[in-house]
Amino acid sequence: MTLSRLSRSIEGQVALVTGAASGMGRAAARLFADEGARVACVDVSDAVAEVADDIEAAHGKGRAAWWVLDVADAAAIGPVVADVAAQLGPVEILVNNAGIARPAVVEGDGDAYEAAWAETLAVNLTAHQRLARACLPTVRRIVNISSTEGLGASRFNSPYAAAKHGVIGLTRALAVELGAQGITVNAVCPGPVRTGMTAVIPDEAKEKFARRKVPLRRYGDPEEVAHAVVSLTLPAMSFVNGAVLVVDGGMTAKND
Repeated sequence: MTLSRLSRSIEGQVALVTGAASGMGRAAARLFADEGARVACVDVSDAVAEVADDIEAAHGKGRAAWWVLDVADAAAIGPVVADVAAQLGPVEILVNNAGIARPAVVEGDGDAYEAAWAETLAVNLTAHQRLARACLPTVRRIVNISSTEGLGASRFNSPYAAAKHGVIGLTRALAVELGAQGITVNAVCPGPVRTGMTAVIPDEAKEKFARRKVPLRRYGDPEEVAHAVVSLTLPAMSFVNGAVLVVDGGMTAKND
């Protein structure tokens, strides 16, 4: 006999994941599929086709489809969301994961800094609200990927830090505004994770950083972040709204 009454199943729901070609986006897309969702895999790279193909190979035809989309292209978002609805069904879960990092020095080249600022905010912040609005009114769960850089900052990274702080603000604002419709909006803040974005960091430097900064003494795996993301979309989590979930191995808790 089951004593609980709240469902932990997302079977049959349609989840749209941006940045799905690699890293945390790919892990989330695959995990949604494993949990029974139909997955719209979206990325600026056509490598996203491989993710959808893997899902269909594992779970059958009709369980995934893919779209190439530059989320900074405002005019392209609506048609993609409409096509997702036509092929898989209306979007019920949205994961705003697509992101870029463009190091920029405030006192450096002014044009280069302005370009990094504009591009980073367009992809990492503005696109989040555009996708959320495009998925209304059918979307029920929105998860925005911020970062531990949204809780603090590191040098030479101010466009990225500003965007990720903005994601948290946007998440809370949308949670307040959309909550009356039963829509939840939450954010996940990954810390150091082994993704394409961190692949440029030598392994030795990763290990040194983790030993010094992370209580678990290692970088995270994309799937560990994906489990946090998917958990926030479960029907049983329907009273979690406006939350900021940190997935960083204890890094931001460390005070020495």
